[in-house]
Amino acid sequence: MVDRRETSSAGGAVQPEPRVDDDGGEDDRGGIERDLTAGAGATPALARRRSGLSGESAFKWLTYAAGILLIVVIAGIFTTLVVQAVPSTAKDHTNFLTSSEWNTSDPHDMRFGILELLKITVMASVMALIVAVPVAVGIATFLVQYVPPRLSRVLGAVVDLLAAVPSIIFGLWGILVLAPWMVPFQQWLNTHLSWIFLFKTGNVEIALGSTVFTAGVVLAIMILPIITSISREALRQAPVAHQEAALALGATKWEMIRLTVLPYGRSGIVAGAMLALGRALGETIAVLIILNAATKDSIWSLFDSGYTFASKIASAATEFSDPDTRGAYIAAGLVLFLLTFVVNAVARWIGGGRVNG
Repeated sequence: MVDRRETSSAGGAVQPEPRVDDDGGEDDRGGIERDLTAGAGATPALARRRSGLSGESAFKWLTYAAGILLIVVIAGIFTTLVVQAVPSTAKDHTNFLTSSEWNTSDPHDMRFGILELLKITVMASVMALIVAVPVAVGIATFLVQYVPPRLSRVLGAVVDLLAAVPSIIFGLWGILVLAPWMVPFQQWLNTHLSWIFLFKTGNVEIALGSTVFTAGVVLAIMILPIITSISREALRQAPVAHQEAALALGATKWEMIRLTVLPYGRSGIVAGAMLALGRALGETIAVLIILNAATKDSIWSLFDSGYTFASKIASAATEFSDPDTRGAYIAAGLVLFLLTFVVNAVARWIGGGRVNG
């Protein structure tokens, strides 16, 4: 092997000549050294990359597991309800879906149906939604479009605090304060609009205040924070460029909101309304305090009274020691469980999965 020789370049710098092997080939130890040096420098980066990939994979499988767990829990709840409800419905001596009778005291002659429960539940929840949605969207629009950001956060927090009020407080306030105050208004509606079936004389005295009308207003106040919060976030996502373009074309503030902001937030508003409807369908204590048991069937009037699915189940908790009786109430709970799925399916269909109009 020939030793390395140094030669002078034109600039006076000394350039080492490559070392040549005995067989005339260039010695590659320098290249190996360079590769090892480069590899040593790249090792931490490669390690970090591998660590990132392993963390991403772990997070992916964690999210998969969470999703699968949710499906398993829902399927487990549904299976449990079906297994415990079927034996009792097999002993039902009336039509479970079309009968308004509910008598489970005699295990040998059980007669129970959900028609009356379905009427009261649907009327109270739908009325709550009709009252709450316009108010909630109006509040959300006001907080997003008209109020300075700092004040908007404060007012939004105040509205959200309504969600922290316990249901029993709403129920007591509704029957002791709101109901007497609303009795004259309900009587006026009954007197002047009784030709509409919703305002006909119901199965209880309006003077008592224990009507679906009162329960619907209380439920509307209870679900107001849910709709307002989700609608506020949906409206806030409307593109600023679209709003500025509408104003630049001569649109007024209201026209800009109607043509650009509200259509963009439609899916969010619908999602919030359906989520709130699920809360209204399952509300128990407040409705149980306001509504009373009725001796007559409902006639689809807002001045009716009676039990919803949830309040009926809660009122009979002391009867759950008997398996057949417990199964009858579980069957009613199963219907409520399926009703929530229908509501969510309708929400998906109305929203269309889009954020524009």
